[in-house]
Amino acid sequence: MKYIEVKKSVFYEVTKRFMDIVSSVLLLILFSPIIIIVAIAIKTGSRGPTLADTPERVGKNGCRFKMYKFRSMVDNAHEILHESPKYAELFDAYKKGSYKLKHDPRITTAGHFIRKHSLDEVPQLINVLKGEMSLVGPRAYYPDELREQQKKYPNTRKAVKVVLSVKPGVTGYWQVSGRSEINFDKRIQMDAYYVRMRSILYDLWIISKSPWAMISGKGAL
Repeated sequence: MKYIEVKKSVFYEVTKRFMDIVSSVLLLILFSPIIIIVAIAIKTGSRGPTLADTPERVGKNGCRFKMYKFRSMVDNAHEILHESPKYAELFDAYKKGSYKLKHDPRITTAGHFIRKHSLDEVPQLINVLKGEMSLVGPRAYYPDELREQQKKYPNTRKAVKVVLSVKPGVTGYWQVSGRSEINFDKRIQMDAYYVRMRSILYDLWIISKSPWAMISGKGAL
């Protein structure tokens, strides 16, 4: 796939990376008490590891990477959904619903709270430090999600090429503007809009909106 790169200044790229590193370190320190509490809640609430064992995501220029997330579902949730006959109807609803489920029986008791307030995403700050993600950017999509959704929405193929030209983000334009309440076709167009319009001021605006999205849990699944 040939990606459609939207060129930005060297100043923007260097400043953005500096912001990513500094912000990630500070946020990891700030969230350290919450990280400990969430980890304990996960371990005592259900069997399985603290971090989710999820499939790789698609990063910049199509490079795949392992995203760090707190586990909010039962162990092996992804495999269960894809392979268990018991969840065949749920899997169909998952694909039809732009790879989101409003009522997912795999979510644990602690997981409902963790997901509602986006606490499962805090470990992604490690991905930011590693340079695989940015603090602000498009969603990090699953490979099969991109493949299937482009079949469903053929008009999104150009937008996907734009979106995959940059690093995905922990937060982003559509996350603070409705998040999971919008379908793939609108979501990918919003991601592409961010890529074209991104700037330091725009990133700071999105960051300023993110705490309220976490606290309110609006649109979270």
